[in-house]
Amino acid sequence: DNFNRVGDANWQITENYIQANKSKTQYAYLVTKSPYKDFRLTVEFWASDDANSGVFFRCQDPQNITAENCYEANIFDQRPDPSYGTGGIVLIAKSPTPMPKAGGKWNTYEITANGTHLTLVLNGVATVDIIDSKLTEGFLALQWGSGIIKFRRVEIQQL
Repeated sequence: DNFNRVGDANWQITENYIQANKSKTQYAYLVTKSPYKDFRLTVEFWASDDANSGVFFRCQDPQNITAENCYEANIFDQRPDPSYGTGGIVLIAKSPTPMPKAGGKWNTYEITANGTHLTLVLNGVATVDIIDSKLTEGFLALQWGSGIIKFRRVEIQQL
């Protein structure tokens, strides 16, 4: 109830997670109804090996979600250019080398945005710790791009 749909993914709710595996549009999102400024977001996700997904934050336009007007904590193990694959923030902070793999198992992202300080922790391992002032507030969005993606335990703590 706290999210709006953008795009046409076949989001389905099961007993303890929400999932999508196809869409008529290229990308589809579940976008929060309210914007957030400083927060710690914890989200568990399961992605198929071929999934293209992400957790977007501080999005400027809740109807137009892109890596240019949001930060995107990527979930994309098979990204053709692995520079900004799983564990990185697209266009802002490269994935660690070797790039972490999230496919075929449950994972946890901990995303903290506190002022200009952004951190990303994947399964207990810090993958991003940067200062960036491009975006200071905005909406959160869960993405389906390809493959199968499941999300559960989406918890937002305002700082």
